[in-house]
Amino acid sequence: MPESPTAGAPPVAGSDPAAPAGPRPPADLPGADLPGADLPGADLPGWGRPGVAGEGPTGVDRGTLRLALVVGGLVLAVLLGFGLGRVNPPPTTASGAVPGAAAHTHPPGTGAHSHDGATATQAGGADADGLSISAAGYALAPSTVEFTVGRAGALRFQIRDEQRRPVTRFAVVHDKPMHLIVVRRDLTGYQHLHPTMAADGTWSVPLTLPEAGVWRAYADFTAVAGDGRQTAVTLGVDLAAPGGYAPRPLPAPATSTTVDGFTVDYQGTPKAGETLPVRFSIRSGGVPAALETYLGAYGHLVALREGDLGYLHVHPGPQAEPGTVTFWVTAPGPGRYRMFLDFQVAGVVRTAAFTVTVA
Repeated sequence: MPESPTAGAPPVAGSDPAAPAGPRPPADLPGADLPGADLPGADLPGWGRPGVAGEGPTGVDRGTLRLALVVGGLVLAVLLGFGLGRVNPPPTTASGAVPGAAAHTHPPGTGAHSHDGATATQAGGADADGLSISAAGYALAPSTVEFTVGRAGALRFQIRDEQRRPVTRFAVVHDKPMHLIVVRRDLTGYQHLHPTMAADGTWSVPLTLPEAGVWRAYADFTAVAGDGRQTAVTLGVDLAAPGGYAPRPLPAPATSTTVDGFTVDYQGTPKAGETLPVRFSIRSGGVPAALETYLGAYGHLVALREGDLGYLHVHPGPQAEPGTVTFWVTAPGPGRYRMFLDFQVAGVVRTAAFTVTVA
């Protein structure tokens, strides 16, 4: 009878012919009780104890190997994460700011300015409005520009698009679709009016020019195009009141004035090309005035530049303290300005005027 192929062959050190294939490592080894200890290959070299025959030629125990594999995997994950971060940096906005920073927007024309130390820049730069009878595809078309001094009349006009069609859709901004400012060219006789529009797009408002001279009318509105796009525009036109014209000199700069028993003062100095706060305080009898909302705000500020009558119309934020109102003002350029503050108390709207020099 032929012998078995293994008969007489020297046994492998530490082997047991009767033991099943893939023996488990001794129970007293670290990691012997972990899942996978009985999987095929668990008896491969490297599982044995140092210096113990038959437990692997490398002498590295399973617990140490598992720990090394885990640590190696963590190191690899960290390195891969770092590399991916370098390849794919965080998304940024067009200005380079990382999303999550204090995001904010400003109307066109706002110049470079600061918020909590971070500088923001608005495309287009700061410039005065109301210097032209047409702009941004819209034109101001008055029916008449001549008025008799001191006689009640009416100013009628249309806003027309590039095809000379009357515009009839306007957004309501601060409770009104149209704000009309009228002032003489020496910056006296300020009036803030609100015309009404007929179905054909003709605006009309009662108007009296109390003194002779050339007056400037500003139409401040937001037109709505057929596709719903809104465009804020301020257009200007000269009005004439024939007669002897004696221009008055601009009052000297001052930070305090009185009107109808109210003392109005302000803090802060506008600067050309910068957006800065100007805080007004209104008091009566030494106590803060009980300001009321007028056209959706606690105050309205119009600033006009001496010479070309460049126009700036600003609305405030929420009232921080009783009797105060703060505006963020961007002066379109250097020069002397006349600021007109409208405020309402007990249902009566009053206007305080100031001269300010912008450097």
